[in-house]
Amino acid sequence: MNSGHPRPGGSPPRHLAERLPPFLFRVGLAPVLGGRLLLLHHTGRVTGRYYRTVLAVLDFDAPEGRWTVAAAGGDQADWYRNLRTHPKTVIQYGNHHHTVNARFPDAAESEAAGAGLTPPAAWRHCPRSRARSGPGGLALVVLEAAVGYRRPRGLGPRRTR
Repeated sequence: MNSGHPRPGGSPPRHLAERLPPFLFRVGLAPVLGGRLLLLHHTGRVTGRYYRTVLAVLDFDAPEGRWTVAAAGGDQADWYRNLRTHPKTVIQYGNHHHTVNARFPDAAESEAAGAGLTPPAAWRHCPRSRARSGPGGLALVVLEAAVGYRRPRGLGPRRTR
């Protein structure tokens, strides 16, 4: 008998949509995502468990090796809080893995950077993001590549002979 309540895991199409991007990263089809997503590998701040989270890239600076991402749940997002505890981590961008250090801009820098960035359209449907997505509540994270970063091929300006 159907009680009218939704299933605990969400509807099947939504469940599939949430699991598709990590699957594409795992099988090597991340370039299909068009460089707009990255896979963040992070460690739980309390449990020490290993997690993977797909994030939207708001800005990418190829020569410097710098990715800017934002937390849809503000500074209460689990991956954001985990990065606060363990800022050195690994990301997968395209089919390449990069060791990065997370930097958390102060309020003034976040506001200046957030003014020129448009949050992804999917955030309209996230109730937690509505309260925190204003200029003062946008929780930005800058992921800076560690020493030895090599610019991925096909990204950024090309050298001329």
